[in-house]
Amino acid sequence: MLRSTRNHIRSMTFFETAKDLEEALKDILEEAKRRVWTTIVLSGVQSNLLVLNQISIMILAALLTSVGINFGLCSMFFTLYSVLRKQPANIAVYAPRLVSEGISSLPTADWVRKAWETSEEEFLSTAGLDAFVFMRIFVFSLKIFTFGGIVGLFILLPINCMGSQLCDDSAFQNKSLDSFSISNVNNGSNRLWIHFGATYIFTGVVCILLYCEYAYISSKRIACFYSSKPQPHHFTILVRGIPVPCGSTCTDIVGRFFQEYHPSTYHSHSAVRRSSKLQILVTDAERLYKRLTQQKNKDNAPHRHRRDGCLGLFGHKVDMLDHYEKTLGDIVDNVRIEQTSVAGKEVPAAFVSFKSRFGAAIALNIQEGIDPTDWITEQAPEPHDVYWPFFSVTFIRRWISKLVAYVAWNVLTILFLIPVALVQGLTHLDQLETMFPSLRCILRMAVVSQVITGYLPVLILQMFLYFVPPIMIMLSSLQGYISWSQIQKSACSKVLWFTIWNIFLANVLSESALNRLNIFLEPKEFPRVLAEAVPAEASFFIAYVVTFGWTNIASELFQLIPLLYNYINIFFVGDSGVSGDDFEAPSIPYHSEIPRILFFGLLGVTYFILAPLILPFLLIYFCFGYIIYRNQFLNVYVAKYQTGGEFWPVVHNYTIFSLVLMHIIVIGIFGLKKLPVASASTLPLPIITLLFNEYCQKRFFPIFKGYPAECLIKKDRQDQNDPNMSEFYDKLANAYNDPALMPIKYSGGFGSHKVPLLQCTDV
Repeated sequence: MLRSTRNHIRSMTFFETAKDLEEALKDILEEAKRRVWTTIVLSGVQSNLLVLNQISIMILAALLTSVGINFGLCSMFFTLYSVLRKQPANIAVYAPRLVSEGISSLPTADWVRKAWETSEEEFLSTAGLDAFVFMRIFVFSLKIFTFGGIVGLFILLPINCMGSQLCDDSAFQNKSLDSFSISNVNNGSNRLWIHFGATYIFTGVVCILLYCEYAYISSKRIACFYSSKPQPHHFTILVRGIPVPCGSTCTDIVGRFFQEYHPSTYHSHSAVRRSSKLQILVTDAERLYKRLTQQKNKDNAPHRHRRDGCLGLFGHKVDMLDHYEKTLGDIVDNVRIEQTSVAGKEVPAAFVSFKSRFGAAIALNIQEGIDPTDWITEQAPEPHDVYWPFFSVTFIRRWISKLVAYVAWNVLTILFLIPVALVQGLTHLDQLETMFPSLRCILRMAVVSQVITGYLPVLILQMFLYFVPPIMIMLSSLQGYISWSQIQKSACSKVLWFTIWNIFLANVLSESALNRLNIFLEPKEFPRVLAEAVPAEASFFIAYVVTFGWTNIASELFQLIPLLYNYINIFFVGDSGVSGDDFEAPSIPYHSEIPRILFFGLLGVTYFILAPLILPFLLIYFCFGYIIYRNQFLNVYVAKYQTGGEFWPVVHNYTIFSLVLMHIIVIGIFGLKKLPVASASTLPLPIITLLFNEYCQKRFFPIFKGYPAECLIKKDRQDQNDPNMSEFYDKLANAYNDPALMPIKYSGGFGSHKVPLLQCTDV
């Protein structure tokens, strides 16, 4: 860490005037220039993080400005939602789930009461286990931060305020928020033992709640399995790396192999074919058919004639009905040709189905061949969860693709700091005054400076972060996963660690670790570095919760992007897209929503001891989130697949990481506060937490990895008395056929027309 920053933090004093800050920054930059070992890349990263850190030094007035702005935005979103959801034209925006279920009524006026009063069992049966697990994140967070808020606000916060370590004679509205943090407690004070006790108690409460939630969700997973109807993915496995000799086909090899080694349980199999090009053609055909359906359902002739270019503003003026029919016919002809050629393009992979769940589990969990890289088995996803466009041909190719995606993720994580530096550098008042001298008088106004320092940095940062989840989905899709659920879980982990680095660690370590790279070679220094840096960033992260948390939750209810798309569709196409049987409700993007919620949880756990003032803002966020997301699951989102609650282990592991991070910071804090006994006494806490996590992994995680034999056999015995099993087995044989290879039959009723628009015979 640089000399000026070290002197300020070790004496636990802070910049009192803008002049002091400017001189300190000059000192920092001069010393940085003298660092010969600093590379060009790290210099760019350093400049970005220095800007981030100085923005985060916020006075109370700037925070209140941010709270006021975002409270106004939330109120505006709630008001607009209350008005717009009553309009029938917006039913596709605010009630697409109801539309897909054939319910044409808008959500009731008392949507808050309905979202609150819906029982867990009713919610589980309506939204599914994954949505239920998602909502348990809010329930769990409300429990731990309600307890943490009581302890933090009524015990720790008064103790912090009674300290005199920080000297600040300025007026209340210009007072730094650091006086509310542990930094204000006097060095060596016995009051710090209260923080020590609170650390142990809070850790114990979180671990108990984690255990209870893991056990509760595990029981729900088993209960849902027992109550479910026979599902194809419970009877099916995916086999990769099938050795196919010359002159043989994958279909023949798989059939002979499983008939020989699993004769009593083998049922059928479906070979996988390389159909990426065909998938694109089928997608184009489906999109055109949807447009043709909308055009047929409309009675107003003016909308039939428009230009065939972008948004109907460019290109030649044509009859859209004839145009769509002709284009769709051409695509269907291409689909027929491609289907014929794809039929012989087998890849060494197949979905193999069995007569019982237990038989499928046996084939899944034993090595099928002598060579472990041949006959590789994994659990099959749900049929509509399969990601058909990408099937890795060999084990080596799949491994290489994972490596490439991992390297790309690391490069993106580092390079993400550069555009943030370019944008956030403009928000620094001194730089703005230098670049725009004519605006100097405006920038020195109190209101303007408070808006810039308290609101604008977080807003700009989040504008860049919105592009991260789609990029992570793209990287995960290149890794050879064969289901959308696996891709989402992989992207979820990538977004989580990306957020930890770029929003948390990179910010708090901006003046220390990146300017002293040897800190990573001395792990024993890491607690001290975090203890110096993390408390100083409390103001920035409170503004982050208010700016991004509150407003994001309110915008989730308002659905701004779908609303704009709906109005554009009505204006240019003349139809909202609700009509027709092919209407599809959206699904919630777990890969972006879960990391966001868990990151707020990390902030709450980390700052519980350091700056408990953040906890009320987090509680407001989780309360809003609980009600709003319940409403969204009941009215908006429809699950396209179910993972059986497999996102909860991610939540558990991330919470354990947050606890251990808090322990490391607290150890460093007690060391800086001249309380070595408390620092040493905290050392067992992360070890105990990790041992607890290991126990939970042994106790609960196997249930999420696969169902136990007890459950499988019991469920198979129940099916023996089910008269519908023969029909299920008939459907199972074709459940995993590639949809792109299925016959294309577009049909639908349009007034008096009861014949298909286009028909295609079986290939």
